[in-house]
This record gives sequence, structure tokens and C-alpha cells, in this order.
Amino acid sequence: MPRAQSQEPDFQVSLAAVARSWQLFFIDTHSHMCHIMHVTLFHFNLRPGESIFDQIVYAAKKAFIGGEFQPGQPFPSVRALAAELKIHPNTAHKVIQYLIQERWLEVRQGIGTVVAKAPEARAGDRKKLLQQEVEQLVVEAKRVGVDLDEVIQAIESQWARLDKALEVSRK
Repeated sequence: MPRAQSQEPDFQVSLAAVARSWQLFFIDTHSHMCHIMHVTLFHFNLRPGESIFDQIVYAAKKAFIGGEFQPGQPFPSVRALAAELKIHPNTAHKVIQYLIQERWLEVRQGIGTVVAKAPEARAGDRKKLLQQEVEQLVVEAKRVGVDLDEVIQAIESQWARLDKALEVSRK
């Protein structure tokens, strides 16, 4: 008897597993050497009904903050990102340009796009987070019947996971 399929498809995109197949190959014309550079990719689940662009930007920021990427580390090219995520190259380009504009990535001449140091928060970032985004969380928590203690516990748990991932990546 076949297993029941869930209504919502779960698209697990594991880009780290593909990192072994995506390598940047370039020739150093100054020292006449070939270089192969491995590009670490990030993980996330595509959720139907949400913008692919927003999901990829969020996953990238989470990877930067969680320590999956270190400053100076190569970031996947538009072509690599589009091919691996099976998205249109224009969407991949838009993601990378947005991350450059927001100072999460920087373009280095002769190297390509690399991860930048975590950008400083802008003046309105704290206010937006503490007012608008927390309000959205509270509204959704109340809508689904989650109480304050559960919300606080979930926030603390997620905070600890990101801190742990960052500590592991620094070692």
C-alpha cells in the first residue's frame, strides 16, 4: 500500500552536498599556477507560497550569521547558484546583487564574489526588528495558540543553535 503524500512538497535543497561538485577553477597568470577553489554552499528548504528570492536571501543571511561562511570565503557564482537551486539565473543574479548592496558580499577584482564581514546594523534596523517583526511574531503566535513561554523558549533555542554553529565554525 503506498504511503500517503503530504499536501505540501518538502523541497530540501542541500547545497553543501553539492559543494564537492562545484569548484571554481582559475589560472593565476602572475605565478603561472592553476588553482581550484571549493565553494561552500548553504542549506534551506524551499517553502511553497513564499518568494524564492526572499527564501534564498534569508538562508544566505542565516548561513553568514551562523558561521557557515567566513569573511573572505568565495560565494557561489550566479551560474552555480542558479544551476544548483534550479532557479532562473536572473533570480540568482538578483539575490547576489541584493547581498552585495546590503554589504553581506563584496566583489574582489580577479577573485569574484566573497563573503564580507558582517555589516553594521543601520539606524532603523533595531527599531524595525523590535517593532514590526516582533509584532508579526506575536500576532502569528496568538493566531496559532502559542503562549509567551513557548515563544521565548523557541527564541532562546534558535539563538543557542546559531551561537553553537558560530562557535563550531570558528574552531
